[in-house]
Amino acid sequence: MLKIKETTVPATTPSHALEDNLISRVTLGDTLHRSARKFQGKIALIEGEQRVSYTQLDADSNRFAYHLLARGLKPGDKVAMVCGNSIAFMVAAYGILKAGLVWVPVNIMLNVDDVRYAVEHAEARLLILDDQFHAKLLPVARQLGLPVLVCETAGGPALPQDELQTLAQALRDQPVTLPEVIIDDRDLALIMYTSGTTGRSKGAMHSHRSVHSALVSNIAAFGNTPSDVFSCFLPLFHCAQFGTAATALLTGSSVVIQRGFDATAYLDAVHRHRITMMSGLPLMYAAILNHPERARHDLTSLRLCVYAMAPMPAPMLRRLMAEICPNFSLGSGQTEIWPVTQYFAPDQQLLRQGNCWGQPCLVNETAIMDDEGNLLGPGQVGEIVHRGPNIMLGYYKDPEATARARRFGWHHTGDLGLWDEDGQLYFKDRMKDMIKTGGENVPSIKVEEVLLRHPAVANAAVVGLPHALWSEAVTAFVTLKPGAVCDADALLAHCREHLASFEVPKHITVLDQLPATATGKIQKHVLRGDYRTLFDDSVE
Repeated sequence: MLKIKETTVPATTPSHALEDNLISRVTLGDTLHRSARKFQGKIALIEGEQRVSYTQLDADSNRFAYHLLARGLKPGDKVAMVCGNSIAFMVAAYGILKAGLVWVPVNIMLNVDDVRYAVEHAEARLLILDDQFHAKLLPVARQLGLPVLVCETAGGPALPQDELQTLAQALRDQPVTLPEVIIDDRDLALIMYTSGTTGRSKGAMHSHRSVHSALVSNIAAFGNTPSDVFSCFLPLFHCAQFGTAATALLTGSSVVIQRGFDATAYLDAVHRHRITMMSGLPLMYAAILNHPERARHDLTSLRLCVYAMAPMPAPMLRRLMAEICPNFSLGSGQTEIWPVTQYFAPDQQLLRQGNCWGQPCLVNETAIMDDEGNLLGPGQVGEIVHRGPNIMLGYYKDPEATARARRFGWHHTGDLGLWDEDGQLYFKDRMKDMIKTGGENVPSIKVEEVLLRHPAVANAAVVGLPHALWSEAVTAFVTLKPGAVCDADALLAHCREHLASFEVPKHITVLDQLPATATGKIQKHVLRGDYRTLFDDSVE
């Protein structure tokens, strides 16, 4: 059984041990501390009219770390966050990491039950909410007996007076120096919950070392410098956007934080702040390309645009490179192996057709493996596997799932791929019954279970179908019980009551029967094939 060392040395260790620890350690809090010493007054974060320098961000996150330790939290304790993108998010996250605590970011789009599961499963000792969600989630905290701290955001709702402690209050009268806490680079730094094929999220555990190694690798891929300005509108509670923002802060770049993606607001931000590097989904690039007021905005500052989750249609990619930015690249990865893991470089974009994921990044090794653990050569389809320092420590409190993911000494992705003769990796299919839609993972079994709760439904099958906007659209096929009457609208309303918005099917079809084998197993591949063009007219 895999045993995870959550903290190596207690915070009360003598000073000589602290000095020895500081000399050679690599922690995520140290990356910000060292950048602040180097870049000082340079702007680190921009949100609306607010500007925060490296010095201030470092000092505020130090203050928050001291506050957390003053609450009696010990290195290795978990602190859960349900917060949207904001400067306060970054202050809180880095404060948790600097205190030697374990950061547990939770997806803000999950329903209340799924949030409760993640917070309770992680054994969080404190729940941090931003003011957009505190009213909905305060009952969860009270049920779990958890103290709550609220991050106030620009334009957020008024908070009850003297009832909830805010981040701003927590920072008052705290020291600005780096806390004297011994943290080993292999200590548990964060638990990030990712949807599992069984329907319940699994907590992927990462050390300071695993994330830091990926950040350094990202610098090599992106080539970013202190003169760069990064976009940040994808969710910071996901590994990709937090990793990109942390990469920027490692090299003295600036980060423009937005609460979410809005094409008009983003065009304004590029024009105003001279953003040089964008990370987004293909649907977002399409929205920018086709925006009616794009010509009024100066986008010439963009030097690199990274996309993810799906291949870019060649005609759209050519237009984007001609009209938006000359350099596009694809980055891929997953929560269990901190991204970027594979990089499809700009100079290869127009040379290859299909779902090419490019080559392994600097930090990790990639291979194609058969079911017996044999590594395969070019042209042979097998499972995509990785190894390297950016691999997770394992799944929290799930040694069986951890063991399955580590067979034959490699991390197993559950994705099928093959190498071409030039050493470029092509994604072929998923072994796992998982739908990737709009940057989110949706386990089909979870949606099926909700549909089966409806009194009229006899059976259900959920698949992902190609969609120009969402990469894959969650699509459901159901049969009804004898004599039952129910239409797709009623089933969709039922799903909205029990699922997060991104999990609700984009389309539900009622069938007389589902395709099945002689033994009764539903043939999802038949549904995928028969209905592959269902969303072809969704977006041109």
